[in-house]
Amino acid sequence: MAENKCNCGHHHEHDHQKQMSKYEEALSKYNCELDDNEVREAVKRIIAERVAENDTPEVKRFLMGSIELTTLKTTDSEESVMAFTERVNKYDEEYVDLPHLATICVYPCFAKTVSETLEVEGVEVACVSGSFPSSQAAIEVKIAETALALKDGATEIDIVMPVGKFLSGDYEGVCDDINELKQVCGDRAMKVILETGCLKTASNIKRASLLSMYAGADYIKTSTGKLEPAATPEAAYVMCQAIKEYYDETGIQIGFKPAGGLNSVMDALIYYTIVKEVLGEKWLTNKWFRLGTSRLANLLLSEIVGKEIKFF
Repeated sequence: MAENKCNCGHHHEHDHQKQMSKYEEALSKYNCELDDNEVREAVKRIIAERVAENDTPEVKRFLMGSIELTTLKTTDSEESVMAFTERVNKYDEEYVDLPHLATICVYPCFAKTVSETLEVEGVEVACVSGSFPSSQAAIEVKIAETALALKDGATEIDIVMPVGKFLSGDYEGVCDDINELKQVCGDRAMKVILETGCLKTASNIKRASLLSMYAGADYIKTSTGKLEPAATPEAAYVMCQAIKEYYDETGIQIGFKPAGGLNSVMDALIYYTIVKEVLGEKWLTNKWFRLGTSRLANLLLSEIVGKEIKFF
């Protein structure tokens, strides 16, 4: 969905009009005028009526296999990331009857370290790219960072939607950014982080979800975890609705990843329940449903095993 420019390098008004109408036209197929109170009530109802039935050992085992074990600290080093990755190897050896984790998520400069240290078949190497967490950089810089991460062994890329452009109504700029980075990723999965805490309203979250999907997102993700509020059940509900409607409209299945602020097993069960209720069983695999977290792994493992464990 990148813009068609002629070779003279000038930005043509007619292209701009055509381009804008393409995004507006896509959005016009969906109801994007949502009532925040109605969303809150719907989520409250799902939590009250449905979460308890999913509070089972089977679901917790499944959730363990959907975790994207994440380290995005200023203090990360080659040594610490290597040790972090070794824990995932060791976990797979020690807990043979549990599913392996879905992903290890790190900064792009550690893609090589993770991919060279990781021994577990089927665990993805995800890198946050495109000037994470602000997304405030020239597109050329974002492209270079993404290409380098992929060259160094990243199998998935997490980028942040340009939130400032979105809030100022520059949907064309938002979609061009996302689409250019998707072209760099090719057939490697790209997750688009909406930073829902900055979007404020359900209507904005719905629009941002749809634009990201139309521009090439393979997953949409709630938050960077660097700003408050991070993931919320309300944002998850709206994003899952958008994924469902987009799937009904296009036949394209898009993954969902809540991240940031997942502090308890109950949080994980709530997100699982929202996905199950809004999207259905087809999304309940560790390909289409991921949890971005580091602290949740120990909490889930402790509940599954029945005693407190600080493994990761």
